[in-house]
Amino acid sequence: MSENIKDVEKKCHEFRLIFESLRKEVGKVIVGHSEIVDGVLIAMFCGGHVLLEGVPGLGKTLLVRTLSQALSLDFARIQFTPDLMPADIVGTNILTEEKGSGKRFFEFQHGPIFGQIILADEINRATPKTQSAMLEAMQEHTVTSGGTVRKLPEPFLVLATQNPIEQEGTYPLPEAQLDRFIFKLLVPYSNRQELATILNRTTTADHPEAQPVLDAEQIIESQHLVRRVAVAEHVQDYAIRLVLATHPEGEYACSITNQYVRFGASPRGVQAIILAAKVRAMLDERYHISFSDVRQSYLQSLRHRVLLNFEAQAEGISNDDILQQILKEIPTTLDKVASK
Repeated sequence: MSENIKDVEKKCHEFRLIFESLRKEVGKVIVGHSEIVDGVLIAMFCGGHVLLEGVPGLGKTLLVRTLSQALSLDFARIQFTPDLMPADIVGTNILTEEKGSGKRFFEFQHGPIFGQIILADEINRATPKTQSAMLEAMQEHTVTSGGTVRKLPEPFLVLATQNPIEQEGTYPLPEAQLDRFIFKLLVPYSNRQELATILNRTTTADHPEAQPVLDAEQIIESQHLVRRVAVAEHVQDYAIRLVLATHPEGEYACSITNQYVRFGASPRGVQAIILAAKVRAMLDERYHISFSDVRQSYLQSLRHRVLLNFEAQAEGISNDDILQQILKEIPTTLDKVASK
């Protein structure tokens, strides 16, 4: 049964108000970085996880903490270090003695992963073995320990911060784990005006804090609403061709792909693009996605899913350079493909 147009318009308008209220609360603490803030919020309403990359001191951790304050969710922080073990994340069975009877039994001690919004701080400072402990949690929202599968609370969101891999003491994240992040967001340096505002907020007695504006039930309801946004077949096909263009020697591969790309994006890439595009459509109070929504979601969704070859690294070609060129070369409609 089709929804009434006025009901659809009302839902889109309400979603935009929710998004703007969250953006406003986060903005009380976070100075600038509006694209990063929007990216994190869009990912949350998609039900996906986010990887934030930038040098230390740019406010990545503060952003995650501020978001947790604006959401009525259970928050947990995991500080990743080289000596961190998988059991330190997921938990472990410990021997417990029952008072009175003295009977001993094993009891599962929950790890910090059993939260709703998880800050995985400096995730690439841990070894690959420890990083892999996050895979099941991020994909299935479950944890398996001692042969028992335990469900994680919903909504479940991992916001991981990462230092550039060229820095000392870092380990590249496994490709399988990278693929489980819906977005990779690059956090830039603050400009002159933003730094002045940061100083005024942090070196005085005034310490603004975000107030809770959304709870778990509202977030889950909004996530379900986003997935009901319509996608026209030709718009969906455009997103598919953009992803196929990252596959070297493929039907839609561009020359820059064949020259510099070792492996292209997985099906999770196009899923990320479409879900993010649906949120962007809702923010524009539309119940269908456009080509523009797809293009705006492309870089964030795929920059961590494309693996470059040695030639690209030697010539200083970045993932974003290749994806930007693909956006220029892949036409929006098949009619344009046939006319080329």
